[in-house]
Amino acid sequence: MKKNVLKITAILGLTTVLLNSCGPKENAPLVYFPDMYFPVAYDPLMKAQDAYSDHENEIPAFVKNSFATGLAPVEGSVAQNSDGVFEEGLLPKNADQYNAGYDASKKLNASPLNPANAAKDIERGKILFDHTCAACHGTGGDGQGPIVQSGAFSGVPNYADREITVGSVHYVLTNGRNAMGSYAGQLNAGDRWRVAMYVMSAFKKGAAAPAAATATPAAATTETTTATKK
Repeated sequence: MKKNVLKITAILGLTTVLLNSCGPKENAPLVYFPDMYFPVAYDPLMKAQDAYSDHENEIPAFVKNSFATGLAPVEGSVAQNSDGVFEEGLLPKNADQYNAGYDASKKLNASPLNPANAAKDIERGKILFDHTCAACHGTGGDGQGPIVQSGAFSGVPNYADREITVGSVHYVLTNGRNAMGSYAGQLNAGDRWRVAMYVMSAFKKGAAAPAAATATPAAATTETTTATKK
């Protein structure tokens, strides 16, 4: 009898604990990790304050920033879009938009990157091409990369036989074409232009001149944007 009473008492006690631990947050009991139980969603322009108490969060980094939680980037961090080229929002939504954008891209003979950095951009484009594209396209741009030579894949064109421009190469890198998928997830917007510049410089006899000094990145992408939306 005594054992049964102890078992019943233990069960009731455990049930009480479980029910209380799952109760409403406004009447929450003592919790072990309040920061996890009460997640604090900081407003970048507001002074940080603990959600579970009246104590104001005076973290030194916030104090130095007038208590704003939107802090400046850490020194030495890499900007996600240092080139200022914004294109991901322009991806075509259907085949008509894709074809219109591709046709318009063939008219682009210059990249929107700073022409003063053309040599460095092409140099970086070569590194990126060798790491990302050469497996299929080959280091010589002849479509005979190791994947093709192994017999695992075929039909990769030779750049020398194609009518391409720096704009069309960039467009295909961004949106894909035929059996080639988009590389927008592997290369940011500026680096896709660098690879395109290298392709034209190395395999199309230097036809990858950067934009004229009077052109701006926004102006250089307007034509593609307009044609894509048609």
